[in-house]
Amino acid sequence: MERQKAEAVIEAILFTMGESVEVSRLAEAIGEEIGVTEEIIGGMRRKLDAEDRGIAIIELENAYQMCTKGEMYEYLVKIGRTPKKYVLTDALLETLSIIAYKQPVTRLEVERIRGVNSDHAVNRLVEFGLAEEVGRLDAPGRPLLFGTTEEFLRSFGVRSLDELPSLNEDQIEDFRHQAEEEAELKVEI
Repeated sequence: MERQKAEAVIEAILFTMGESVEVSRLAEAIGEEIGVTEEIIGGMRRKLDAEDRGIAIIELENAYQMCTKGEMYEYLVKIGRTPKKYVLTDALLETLSIIAYKQPVTRLEVERIRGVNSDHAVNRLVEFGLAEEVGRLDAPGRPLLFGTTEEFLRSFGVRSLDELPSLNEDQIEDFRHQAEEEAELKVEI
């Protein structure tokens, strides 16, 4: 397939789907190898940026999605309803970070790390579309396992979980000491 036609097909697919599409499916649709398909999409992304268009193609874990550029938000609000925004409290952010770094993780594991009941926090994150059920643990009671979603990646502006910041050993040790001190304070109270 000629490149211009391939770009048109990819554009039509991404526009119509409205959510991310795996690069392997896009490659299959245009009859090309994955590497060639990624090259074509890279060219499309550069063109959209160079032409200062209102849309962009973003990459999310070996998938691509067409979306509106963030700087267009104020113009969209003028003609549409303001999208429902959610507020992430400290408890929700703490729970979300545990899920992001430990996934797949059970609710009980989250509670063990946080030291408090996390039912509400996990349920809210699922409701906001930032976390989801990803399976069940092969253990008595078959507890649900949770992981992050593509919406999490979009919301935090990362293409994959590999782009999340990593902690060095000193930071981990500092966190361990802080947690131990907090636990001692709770015992005294």
